[in-house]
Amino acid sequence: MRESVILKKLKNDEVATCFKTNFREPRIVDMIGYAGFDSVWTCMEHVGNDLRDIESQIYAAKSHGMDSVVRVPKGSYSDYIRPFEMDASAIMIPHLMSLEEAKQIVYYTKFHPIGRRPADGGNADGNFCAYSGVNYLETSNREKIVICQIEDPEPMEQIEEIAQLDGIDMLFFGPGDYSHSIGKFGQMNDKDVLEPWERMAAVCKKYGKFAGTVATPDNIEMLHSWGYRFLNMSSDVGGLLQYLAKMIKAFDKVR
Repeated sequence: MRESVILKKLKNDEVATCFKTNFREPRIVDMIGYAGFDSVWTCMEHVGNDLRDIESQIYAAKSHGMDSVVRVPKGSYSDYIRPFEMDASAIMIPHLMSLEEAKQIVYYTKFHPIGRRPADGGNADGNFCAYSGVNYLETSNREKIVICQIEDPEPMEQIEEIAQLDGIDMLFFGPGDYSHSIGKFGQMNDKDVLEPWERMAAVCKKYGKFAGTVATPDNIEMLHSWGYRFLNMSSDVGGLLQYLAKMIKAFDKVR
C-alpha cells in the first residue's frame, strides 16, 4: 500500500496542496499532476460521477504519485469504503452533523480495533491479495485518510468532542455551505463565518487532528496562520470559465 503524500506532509507541518475537479475526465487529473499538486479532490456529492469514473481518476492520480481525495455521497458503509478499495488516499464525508454521526463514520471506515470496516484485501488498495491480512488492516488504518466536512453550525457545538474521536483524521471547514447554513451565503468575511473557521483550526491543533479548508490567493496566508495545512486551491470548472470569459472578451476589439 502506497504511503499518503498528504499525510507525509501534514505530519511534518508542511502544506499539502489540493485541486478540485468537477469533470469525470482522467486527463484532467493528469493535468493537475503535471502542474505539481499533491492531491486531487474529485466528487460524488454534487457531480454525476460513477465509480468507474472515480476509479479512472484514482489511477491517473497514482501515475503522478499524487493522492486522490474522493468526496463520497452520504450513505451506507459501501458508499464510504469503495473508493478506499479502489485505492483512493482519502474519503471526504460532507456535512458531518454530530458526534454520533462521526462515531458511525469511524465504525464504517476504520478496521479493528478502531472500527468495524468489512475487510476484503482483494482490491487495488490491498494489491489484490498481495498483502497479508494483518498488514493490510494496520496499513490501511494508518495511511487511508477519513475527512469529515464541517459545513453547518450544529457540529460546531460538539467540535471538541468530535476532534477527540479516534479514527477521524481530518476536519475540513467548508465556508461556502457554512455561510449558506447561517443565512449569509457568500459572505466569507463575516465574523459569523470567520470565527468558526478559525476556531475549528485551533481545536484541531489542540487535539492533534489535521485541519483542511478551501483557500484563495487572497486568504491563504491567513488560513495558514490559523493552522490550516491541507488547502484546496480552486477548481477546473472555475478556472476554465474564467479563461473562456477572458477569451470571449477579446472579441470586443473587433466587433
